[in-house]
Amino acid sequence: MTAPSRPPSPTRPTQAGAGVELLFLRDEDMRQAQDLLMVACRAFTGVIDSALQEYGLGHAHHRIMQAVALQPGIAVGALLDVLGITKQSMSRALGELLAMGALRQETAPEDRRKRRLYLSPHGAEIESHLFSLQREVLLRVYRKAGGKAVDGFRRVMRGLIDESDMPGVSTDSFSSPDRSSR
Repeated sequence: MTAPSRPPSPTRPTQAGAGVELLFLRDEDMRQAQDLLMVACRAFTGVIDSALQEYGLGHAHHRIMQAVALQPGIAVGALLDVLGITKQSMSRALGELLAMGALRQETAPEDRRKRRLYLSPHGAEIESHLFSLQREVLLRVYRKAGGKAVDGFRRVMRGLIDESDMPGVSTDSFSSPDRSSR
């Protein structure tokens, strides 16, 4: 005798989609979210791979440029916190960006020990080009998903940031940046 099939739980919809309210999540849902984040991150950063190669840059260079574009005048120490890497890890990429003229460094007037970083016009051009490549992907995906899904995505991403206990990481720093060169 076979066991009767279980009816779907009333709190768990049978169809997945944007805006679906789940009252509980199973481990398989969490694994799927983890896998999707990993693969999506790899795909999204892969969009700029050929452009990075043309510029002779890697993802570490891009992350530094992106952080400086988001927070012009960021101190080197704060940049380390935002990126969550060691000084040794950042040193090489930062040095290369300074040597190629993509970044400029200024001594902070309030504390001569602090170095502030800015994109140079050349660096702003590179960062803007890389941003435009990823922007096109986001536009297509956002339009396809719709406004409610985009809002949900932003809430999830901000929630992940807020849940982190990493220094320098907060949703407060993610306002619309001035991407012009100084």
